[in-house]
Amino acid sequence: MLAGLAGGGVLAARGESAIRAMQWMAPGADPARVLGSSPTECLRRPADPLVAHRVEVGRAAFRTPLVLGGQAGRAGISCETCHRAGRSNPDFLFPGISGAPGTADVTSSLFSTHRDNGIDDPKPIPDLSGPKSALKVSQARGDRKLEPFLDGLITQEFDGPEPSPAVLDGLAAYVRALDPAACPAAPRQPLGVSMLMDDVRRALRAGQAEIARGDPATARVMIAAARTRLGLIDERFDTPALAASRRALRAADRELADAQAGLRAGRPDVSASLAAWLRRSRPLEARLVGQSPRSLFDPARLAQAAKRRLPG
Repeated sequence: MLAGLAGGGVLAARGESAIRAMQWMAPGADPARVLGSSPTECLRRPADPLVAHRVEVGRAAFRTPLVLGGQAGRAGISCETCHRAGRSNPDFLFPGISGAPGTADVTSSLFSTHRDNGIDDPKPIPDLSGPKSALKVSQARGDRKLEPFLDGLITQEFDGPEPSPAVLDGLAAYVRALDPAACPAAPRQPLGVSMLMDDVRRALRAGQAEIARGDPATARVMIAAARTRLGLIDERFDTPALAASRRALRAADRELADAQAGLRAGRPDVSASLAAWLRRSRPLEARLVGQSPRSLFDPARLAQAAKRRLPG
């Protein structure tokens, strides 16, 4: 269910807002900026269609907790949690993992049984869209250092499952395509329904391409990424006045869950089902956009929800 992906049920049970990201927002941070907007993406789109597809696979995988798995995945943390839109996250503050806001201890036993060093040593979260020379690992395509680094990050730092070759190649292609020269003039953009639905559609199109390539495992990850982004919409519609739209969102999610099950079962109709879902997504988006002022996408409602958040 969407609530499980978004974490809304967990936070609601604690009396907090349904927006899970509030759980790791630094105290004193402006919710309108942190939760009502997103950094703009510094993505250089490759001219080669094959490389462009790999970037789309990696972009989607970057945005779903399924890839990290383990404790991080269960907490709802994805690569993008710390590297928002491929940048950094100066407002990230996770209990037991962070020191100052914008830091994380990636050698903590909380997330890793492999690399726990028994030392509380959080480090600043790097900006993946900054100068390549400032990053820890070379991203040059020829030396192939980035792929094993990312594999180790997933399987060792986060105890996650071994990613499929296409997911790993895609993540490397996406990180390489993040380029400071491609940063838009505006450093941030409003976070709304249309932005998230665009992410949903991009992930599903990447999934369709993976089905055509005969890689159902990677296609399932792409559908998971789409469901994760739907979950971010769902958690902001957590109010009785919007119950009908939330039911529509959850029905859409169930269709995607069925598509994932169909891939596991080897059903031949999954790609056609995704195509039909994509066609129906436009009217759903229009409905949700129209009701956004009554949801937690509204800045005033978002600010009130942040004030109600319980400490810790």
